[in-house]
Amino acid sequence: MQAKKAASKPPSLRRPIFDWSNIVLHFLLPLAGVLAALLIGAVMLIILRADPVAAYAAMVNGAVGSVSGITQSLVKATPLLLVGLGICIAFRANVINIGGEGQIILGAIVATWFPLTFSAWPGWLLIPVTLILGFLAGAAWGFVPGILKARLRVNEILSTIMMNSIAQQFMYLLIRGPLMDPAGIAAGTFLAQSARIPEQATLPRLIPQTLLHAGAILALALAVLVYFFLWRTTIGYRIRAVGLNPDASRYAGINVPFYQALSMTLAGGFAGLAGAIEIMGVQHRLLDGITSGYGFTGIVAALLGSLHPLGLIPASILFGGLLVGANEMQRAVQVPSSLINAILGLIVLFVSGSALWSRRWEARRRLGVQSGEEKS
Repeated sequence: MQAKKAASKPPSLRRPIFDWSNIVLHFLLPLAGVLAALLIGAVMLIILRADPVAAYAAMVNGAVGSVSGITQSLVKATPLLLVGLGICIAFRANVINIGGEGQIILGAIVATWFPLTFSAWPGWLLIPVTLILGFLAGAAWGFVPGILKARLRVNEILSTIMMNSIAQQFMYLLIRGPLMDPAGIAAGTFLAQSARIPEQATLPRLIPQTLLHAGAILALALAVLVYFFLWRTTIGYRIRAVGLNPDASRYAGINVPFYQALSMTLAGGFAGLAGAIEIMGVQHRLLDGITSGYGFTGIVAALLGSLHPLGLIPASILFGGLLVGANEMQRAVQVPSSLINAILGLIVLFVSGSALWSRRWEARRRLGVQSGEEKS
């Protein structure tokens, strides 16, 4: 009788408390991908007659060897975390957001224009309104490919890449025209950058004489909020259901196109917020290169964090440290910047490949479990 009751329990109740296979798939395998990429990078360093031990030691020292390095790593991790949160939401709905770069740009544009236009506002009002508008600007930029995907079945990868180009050209138009720094025009330099935003619109520093700002705390709070949103709310459940099986979700009465568009909109909003925080916390003006590739690196950070908001926190910090340490490695061993980009590209390739392999392996394992239950 007891055996019959145990057999009638759902699979989730019969699983052990610690599922080591999930730990290996979701955490150790991506880390192994990072280590494999660094190993290949070491071979490339040897070919260039550089000491790989000294190079990687300089990378670690640059990332965590000083207060400046640690704070710089956290500063780099902040936009990665925000972009990655949007990626987690989009991927859970089985849509792919490659438009983070353009959404960051839109958030940065609004976070530059609004404080410059309403510079008389006090900081306690100007900062939150600017952050909200940055989120809404990115959300609007994400809504376009989202609704095209939901209603017209337009491939979201193509549409988001095209939206990136449109956003970049729009930024060039603004910083060479209406938003160009008036001081540069008066001096005759005509630099392609905006004026500096007013002081009351900048985010407060957490540690004096460093770039670490309050946006890092906001990003951590939002990571926890997104976790509760995805796993503790009805909307989050429906987003995950759509991603797992859109046909079954449609049969259950879930509006699949709506939640696909919603997930892309939220993903764009978080990327736009990252752009606003980058302006208000670090750059303080709009200029070319404002995204620093965060829109693409955030995807890899999300994959390394197993598309989980809480797992994304250490993953984004790791990638922030890699970005900071890579610059220090380049200065220490005098290797070309293209090699640094190659090593980071290898990390992207291996982490993405490990995520794809783990999903396929887990799918085969679930099929095996289900077939075993049916036989029993």
